[in-house]
Amino acid sequence: MNNIKMKRFVLILLTLLLTYANTWADEVQCDTIEAVKHDAPRKLSLIRRIIRGFDRLDKNYIEPQHYLFTTMLQASYIYDIYTVRGGEEQTITFAPDASLKIGPYIGWKWIFGGYTFDMRNLTLFRNKQEWDLSIYSSQIGIDLFYRRTGRDYKLRVADFGDDIDTAPLDGISFNGVKAGITGVNLYYIFNHGHFSYPAAFAQSTCQKVSCGSWMAGIGYTKNTLDLDYVQLQDLLSKRLAPQEVKLDSGLMFNSVRYNDLNISAGYGYNWVFSPDWLIGVSGQMALAYKKTVSDMDEGNRRGFDIDNINVNGIGRFGIVYNNTRWYTGFSAIVRMNNYHKHRFSTSNIFGTMNLYVGYNFGLRKKYRNK
Repeated sequence: MNNIKMKRFVLILLTLLLTYANTWADEVQCDTIEAVKHDAPRKLSLIRRIIRGFDRLDKNYIEPQHYLFTTMLQASYIYDIYTVRGGEEQTITFAPDASLKIGPYIGWKWIFGGYTFDMRNLTLFRNKQEWDLSIYSSQIGIDLFYRRTGRDYKLRVADFGDDIDTAPLDGISFNGVKAGITGVNLYYIFNHGHFSYPAAFAQSTCQKVSCGSWMAGIGYTKNTLDLDYVQLQDLLSKRLAPQEVKLDSGLMFNSVRYNDLNISAGYGYNWVFSPDWLIGVSGQMALAYKKTVSDMDEGNRRGFDIDNINVNGIGRFGIVYNNTRWYTGFSAIVRMNNYHKHRFSTSNIFGTMNLYVGYNFGLRKKYRNK
């Protein structure tokens, strides 16, 4: 079984496990071990009790989701910043204009997805592709994501030394950059019985008492960065003339692709400052082992296959009102990925701010008579 098939198999297995755990926790009501024994053989009952405990939460701290379905309208403000650095202290930062996207979402239990439209222009940036899928239980979360940028970057900051005036480059469009990221993150919430991560960032439960938890996880991402350095050199020569600027050899590449495996740890806290109101904050740092490959023109080919270890990070902030039927709120998520080597380094900051309003429906059986 090759690596791709193995990854798919593991992902499917995890998804099925979470599906079974969540369905059993929601639909089966067992107050005692003896009650479970009447429903299944003893060995099967033990497995079910283990899964039941795996997804258990303390209702004194967390109010479970009362409904099977949810629908939501969300507006997202998205920004993306890429910085590349050469070995001779040359630094260039690219970033497109921030985009505003609006669209509907729909969810079933802990699976949630939707589609948003770029309100700046509905046709110009069709070559941009983004989707993500989040799967939550009370104890484990899985994030799947895929993103491909368009070629609408602009030069935001450039530094070629103190004697070079780079003001003529500010805000200049440059279509020679294209970036992408594909990945999966799996994380575990230790204090999941008392702390609800989905209450702050997925609106699927309600935190009743302020509480925090440590978190740990693993992840895999594949990153790509394409740079037309010939076009970039031509732009520098034209805009900075009569100043002479030659790109550092570390920046003269066609594409960089790096895969990383990471382990992460962090802490989250939910502050219930008023009934039905919540402020959630979390941060995680990841130690990433990266395998990097750069493809270059034959005339400029150098040893650029690199194994490296770097630190990545993700921060989240959210404020939510949720009365179990209606919910609304604001959230901000910032991801930072880094790769550093003495001849070349790159860092990417990708952030999203969301404003949303949603409605839950399809009351679960166990809440219909309450």
